[in-house]
Amino acid sequence: MRALSIAATGMLAQQTNVEVIANNLANMNTTGYKQQRAAFQDLLYQNIQQAGAQSSDAGTLLPSGIQLGAGVRTAAVYRVTGAGDLKSTSNPYDVAINGAGYFRVQMPDGTDAYTRDGNFSLSPEGQLVTQQGYVVAPGIAIPSTATAVTINSQGQVQVTIPGQTATQTVGQLELTRFPNDAGLKANGDNLFSETASSGAPQAGVPGSTGYGTIQQYFLETSNVDAVEEITSLISAQRAYEMNSKVVTAADEMLSETAKLGA
Repeated sequence: MRALSIAATGMLAQQTNVEVIANNLANMNTTGYKQQRAAFQDLLYQNIQQAGAQSSDAGTLLPSGIQLGAGVRTAAVYRVTGAGDLKSTSNPYDVAINGAGYFRVQMPDGTDAYTRDGNFSLSPEGQLVTQQGYVVAPGIAIPSTATAVTINSQGQVQVTIPGQTATQTVGQLELTRFPNDAGLKANGDNLFSETASSGAPQAGVPGSTGYGTIQQYFLETSNVDAVEEITSLISAQRAYEMNSKVVTAADEMLSETAKLGA
């Protein structure tokens, strides 16, 4: 009986859906997190009667035919890249991207990673680093004598040095864009890496055409909508329940068939 296997694919699909929703809810307070969505596709169909086939010697055609589906599968789990809200902080090294772009991070193995998480700190050498200690490209060092640090909307990092009347520019933050943000590979630790689907990284200066601006003393919150996620969770739970009812019904029908042969 096809109903058993069809309903099983539905239950597996909704299980994946619930797992994606659970991860979204778990990351509601993760800085710069982008919610995910599961997308589904129907499986192959068995053609019992082909639509448009000749149905009589007089040349009449079947208007619709008979196609029986085999169920559903998870086609993709894509990332919704819309911006989250900006939350004010008191840390001068907290920066948020207001608009498009990612910060580029230099990994210990020499590769590049990308993040929307601007919760930065200073290394023992005075370099601007992520919370994991990875250097924020292109590498910005804050003098130990600096009494104040200012990061303007164009990403220029300026410091105030005792005895100097003018501020000193010590570095320039860069932003990176991708043709397809949803194609980035999530590595954990709020970091992403380039893939063939994301396209090649395109570096630019904050505030230039197509790139966001920098907001010092702010962090970007997760773009997860709790109400939307709970609604989706209820819908997925009900869909799972209905598919399980189909399994029960198919089992009862097979049981009745077995009794006939007894």
